[in-house]
Order: sequence, then structure tokens, then C-alpha cells
Amino acid sequence: MSAIPSGHAASPRAGRSPLPREARDTLFLLAIIAGTLLPHAGHLPWWCSAITAAVLGWRARLAWRSEALPGRWSLMAVLALVIGLTYLTHHTLLGREAGITMLAMLMALKTLELRARRDAFVVFFLGFFLVLTQFLYSQSPLVALWMLACVWALLSALVLAQMPQGVPSLKLAARIAARNTLIGVPVMLALFLLFPRLPPLWGLPKDAGARTGLSDTMSFGAFAEVANDDTIAMRLRFEGPPPAQPLLYFRAQVLSRFDGTTWTASRVTWGAPGRDPVPEGPPVRYVATLEPLRVSALPLLEVAPGATGATLQAGRQTAMRGQQGQWLTPQPIAERLRLTLEAWPRARWGLSPSRAERNESLSLPAGLNPRAVALGAELRERFAALDDDARAEAVHRELLTRIRRDGFGYTLTPGTYGETTPNAVDEFWFDRRLGFCEHFAAAYVVLMRAAGVPARVVTGFQGGDPQLQDGDLIVRMSQAHAWAEFWTSTRGWQRADPTAAVAPERVQGQPLRPPPGVFAGAMDAFSPGLLLELRGAWERLNNRWQQTVLNFSAGDQMGLLRRLGFEEPDWGTLAQIAGLLFASLGVAGAAVAAWQRRPHDPWSRQRARVRRELARLGLETRDDETPRRWAERLGALHGDAAGALAAALLQLEAQRYRQDRTAGTSQWQRQFAALCAEFRRRNA
Repeated sequence: MSAIPSGHAASPRAGRSPLPREARDTLFLLAIIAGTLLPHAGHLPWWCSAITAAVLGWRARLAWRSEALPGRWSLMAVLALVIGLTYLTHHTLLGREAGITMLAMLMALKTLELRARRDAFVVFFLGFFLVLTQFLYSQSPLVALWMLACVWALLSALVLAQMPQGVPSLKLAARIAARNTLIGVPVMLALFLLFPRLPPLWGLPKDAGARTGLSDTMSFGAFAEVANDDTIAMRLRFEGPPPAQPLLYFRAQVLSRFDGTTWTASRVTWGAPGRDPVPEGPPVRYVATLEPLRVSALPLLEVAPGATGATLQAGRQTAMRGQQGQWLTPQPIAERLRLTLEAWPRARWGLSPSRAERNESLSLPAGLNPRAVALGAELRERFAALDDDARAEAVHRELLTRIRRDGFGYTLTPGTYGETTPNAVDEFWFDRRLGFCEHFAAAYVVLMRAAGVPARVVTGFQGGDPQLQDGDLIVRMSQAHAWAEFWTSTRGWQRADPTAAVAPERVQGQPLRPPPGVFAGAMDAFSPGLLLELRGAWERLNNRWQQTVLNFSAGDQMGLLRRLGFEEPDWGTLAQIAGLLFASLGVAGAAVAAWQRRPHDPWSRQRARVRRELARLGLETRDDETPRRWAERLGALHGDAAGALAAALLQLEAQRYRQDRTAGTSQWQRQFAALCAEFRRRNA
């Protein structure tokens, strides 16, 4: 802010005369505020974005027309409305979502009372804080670049506010802000590398809506359509080549309980006696980087070793191996994890389940899906002459044969099941026969149980991108999957994937995708595969950003200290280095404070340079004199010989008092110094 905003009424600006500095700086600040709030628009309530846009537009109109600011009672009324809407939306005025909503509204409303420079400083402070809150939603490189631009713009506006005299250009303010930012970069890097790694202050936000992805429950037919989310779920780097796509099953949650509509995890206690998998073949060793999936089960390659009750450190939580082979955490995972693991894709396990586990995997809700129950009983009767294991295998093969033969279809848009009848499995299996993996897995398990075969649903991920990315196998949220398991006494729990019977490409790294949109279709027509190449390049960049910057941990800090020559660094070493750093910053701060005692206003610096040049010409000047007075005295002292110098001083006067933006620049200063040097040469 320039001159202190007055808030007094004035006539609307006429014609095309240049904007007054106050109006120009206000419009510049409003544009910065809009840019800072723009990334929040998708996370704020719709009314917040609408009111913010209206307030900023109103304030821009007032600045453009040089009209009076609204009274305090008007602001109080709008503030009361905002508080009420915030409470109705979030049911609280505290917490992250409500806090960011209020912060955005307060920043917009504060622009309506910019009556003093201290009001502008409040806006700057709120702007810097809003920049920080954007990282609660995303920490990608693009967000970081956008927020860096917002910080630069806010610093430029802050520099303008510290220049109360003259009409400094926006370019000059931006250049000063960039220079000061570059001066602070070494300090920023030192703090980033040496400041202790602290846990995040807030968890990551939850996504709303139906998406392909993991969940701790599964509702049969709850969604008529699911969105295809191609964001990365995890990256895996194997020792040697990755396993074949049909072996890439990443087990997360096991759902054994079924109430007719919803599948949930087992209630069987974890703490049963340990039962290790029986390996077959060599283990697969790999390093997995898991994104924050916000579920309480780790999706690990089957079959991960470990007995029931075994533990695994997962970030700041301890995962425990459940009775059904899943690795569970006390709280949903809300941080990025990097784990070194091994697995046996062909291991046998679960050869002796407990009675409670076996009974739960045979249970069906009474009175529901009578046609499916009748078909299961028919199959049980047909294969009654076989022993239990042979009967289980026979029923399994029969169900997969029917899926291949009877016109079933795999689609992401099957419509909603169970709207007119509670027998959703009957409706799927016998009538419509369209669904995605959840429908096939759930119906398969119901029919297996009806035939007397223990079975259950398993959720996780299946497959990965066909091409490695920087040596990593990429698993996406769109590859989230549901399959089934059935039990035999000789093999234990065996995987069965009925989806593969109707859509074999689904387990070959080619998940079914919805038709491309207009833009994607046009891009594919122009250059097939271009979008995939661009996405891959962006994901590689994002991964390097994640691994290098966001995942920089305390262990990385200690490794850096060892590379710098510290033999056994610890927290004490880090504290000593941090103390030395802060002491150095203190000395540098004292030096900057001493330097700041000098006049730093551009006009003051300009006057000082001109006065020094005039003193060399024999003209002593005073603090209370203007450039016009200097021109008059110079003419009286040297006559017409000083005409060019007097004209330059009058031009400086015009710049200061008439807002002539062509003078007072570094170019003007060089020209004035050259005129003085020429004058001294002629009069030597």
C-alpha cells in the first residue's frame, strides 16, 4: 500500500487518466488475494467462494472509482452472516475446515477496511498463512510453484507498502522482493536440511464420493457408477524382474461378515495362535512406497510372511498381522510409507482355521437371495459324492464356467442393485448380470457359502502398469480390486478371482476404463499415447519431488551429516549445528539492522545522490529544499550554463509531485550524473 488509504469519498475517475497510486496498489493487492484463494476454491463451501468473489469485486469497483469504503456496521453484518454460514456448514467454528473457511472470508472482508497501512499488513499476514494452508490439500510441485508465485506477489505488495513516497513501479517492487527472497534461500535450505523433522500438524483430508479405491467395508450395489481414479496408490521396486501380472495381488482387507448389503471385516480375535504361511518357491523381495490410502490395512503383495500377531513398523504406527493374513494398523494410514518387504505369491497358508473363523466364512443372512441359496444347494447336492476338498474345487470351477458362459459383463456403470428388492445378489446373478469386481466377488462368495464351501471377500489391488517407471512398478487407485478366497484342507485358503473369468484383461495390467472425454479423444487422435507419455513424465517428476523433498526424514539428515564428515551424528550434533546456524543468523540480522539505519526509501536515496552531485558542483543544499529550489539556486550560481541541469531537476520535481513516471529512474540518475560530469569538465 502506498499512501495510507483514506476511505474518503472522491469523484469517480474521469476519462483515461492514470490510476492514482492508491487505487493501483489496491487492485494489485486484490489480484494477489484472488490468486492466493484460487487453489482453495475446490475445498471451500460454494457460498464462501461466491461471497469472496463478490467482496473482492466490490472492493475493486470502489478502488477503480475512488469511492468511499463501507461503514463498520455493514462489515459487521457481513461478518455475522459469514460466521453463521460457517457454523451451519461445518457445525463448528474450530478445526481445519472451518478455520480455513473463516480465514479466507476474513482476508476478503479485511480489504473493505483498508484505511491504514496497518490494515494492509494484516492482509499480508493472512495471505501468507493461507499460502501455508494450501499444502494441507496437496504438496505437489505445481502447488509449490503456485504458492511460491503467491509469496513473491505478497512480498512485492509488502515492498510497495514500505515505499510511501513517489510512485514506485510494480516491476521495481517485484525486483526488490525477488532479490530479498534469493537472499533468504540459503537460510531456507539450511533450515530444511538441519531443522529437526517433526510430524505433520494435521492429517490429510478425506475424499468424498464413490471412487475406485480401498475401503474397510464393501456395500454390494451401493453405487450405480464409480469414478476411475488414476492417481498412484503405491510404487514398488523389486529385486530382479517383477512377478507376472496375474500374480500381482496386494492383499489389504478381508471381509467375512455379510448382512445382506454390506461386507465388513471379521470379528474373530486377532490373538489366535500364530500360523506361518508355507512357502512355495523363492520369496519376492521389494521396496514399497505407499501413498496415504486412509485405510487401516496395508496392501501388501500376497502372501506376506508373518504369523498371526506378528508386528511390522509402518511409519509412526505398528501394524499387526491379523488372523486372515491382512496387516492392520490401529488408525488409518494418513502418511506416505516406505517399507522393505518380501512375499511368496504361491505360498499355502490357513491350513487349520479356527472354528469361529470357519463358521463365519459359511454364514449367510437368513431369508435373503433365495435363488442364489437354492443354486448353491443344488451344486452341493450335485457334487455330494465328492469329498469336501474335491467338492469345493468342483463348485469353484462350475461358478467360473457359468460366468464365462451365461452372458455376464464387466462394466464400471452397472446401475444400482437392490433398489426394488433386498435380494441384490439374486438380481445380479440371475437377471442383469452386469457389474464390476465387487459384484462378482460378493456373488461368488454367497454362492460358495450356499454350497457349503467356506469363502470370503478380499479387497486390495491387482496388477500394475505394464511399463516400469524409473525402475518402479506403478499401482494405481484404478487397480483397486475385490476377489474371493475359498478353503480346502489340503491347500488352505485359495484365491479365486471371478472377475478374471469375465474380463481376463483385468488381471493383465489393463483395467477397464470409461470412454475418453472429448479432450482426451482429440489428443489420442492427434498423437496416440501422448497423454499417457505426459502423465508418465509428470508422475516421474512428482515422485522425485516426493522422494527428495517431502520424504526428507531424520534418517536422511543423519546421512547428510555423515557425508559432511561427522562420524556418529545424533540429535546432539544436530542441535549444535542448529545453534551455530542461529548464532550466524543473529550476527547477520544485526548487520542487516545496522544497514537498515540508512535511508532506504527510493525518493530519499534519489535525493541523497542528487545532493552529492550538486555538492561537487559547489552548491550546498538543505534538507527542506525541493528540486525546483535547487534548480533556481543552480541557475543563479552558474547562469545559462546550468540550463540542462536545471531542466533535469525540474523533471525530478515533476516525478515526485506530479507522478511523472518517466523520471526518477536509474536511467535518469545516470543521465543526470553524465550532465554533471560534462558541466565540471567544461568549467574546470
